[in-house]
Amino acid sequence: MKQNLLVVISGPAGSGKGTVIKKVFEKSDEFHLSVSATTRLPRPGEKEGVNYFYMTREQFEELIKDGKVLEYTEYCGNYYGTPKEKVFETLKEKNVLLEIEVEGAMQIKSRFPDAVLILLLPPSYKELRKRLYGRGTETPEVIEKRLAHAEYELGFMDKYDYVIVNKDGGIDEAAEDIISIVKSEKKRAKRCTEVKDKFYE
Repeated sequence: MKQNLLVVISGPAGSGKGTVIKKVFEKSDEFHLSVSATTRLPRPGEKEGVNYFYMTREQFEELIKDGKVLEYTEYCGNYYGTPKEKVFETLKEKNVLLEIEVEGAMQIKSRFPDAVLILLLPPSYKELRKRLYGRGTETPEVIEKRLAHAEYELGFMDKYDYVIVNKDGGIDEAAEDIISIVKSEKKRAKRCTEVKDKFYE
């Protein structure tokens, strides 16, 4: 049986995570994007099971207590996390892509060492700054906080399995890199024990 992989994608705001992941889905039907759970209320236009799984604080804390989240964090008074059961259920059919922050990625790695961690980076700090200011969607104060956080995230680079630099105009290349990494990881000897078993059939 083909072993599907849990693939974690992290990277600073402005690294192009969402765009690259969207391109992965355009190029391959072997992936599923994990949906997080949250205790915050749905915003207008958001849908249950599409944007998030919405639940009460009590429900989320019960999941934590029972060890049923792969990773979680509390931000602005609300919990955000990845339900374990849904991920493992989906892994039976497809590779699961999980777009999360570095702290969550480290939790995943400690609880599920078989996960593949990929850090997506812009070509340079200068380029990241240009991208963030070029979006025109945030105040200079918020952008500077994002830039400072990017430096913090870079400090986790050696904890990741792979680093992909998302160059300008390189969305296709970055997506292909992710697909190639997953194909290669599936051929690792430690993941191919069934080959040895079938050899003696």
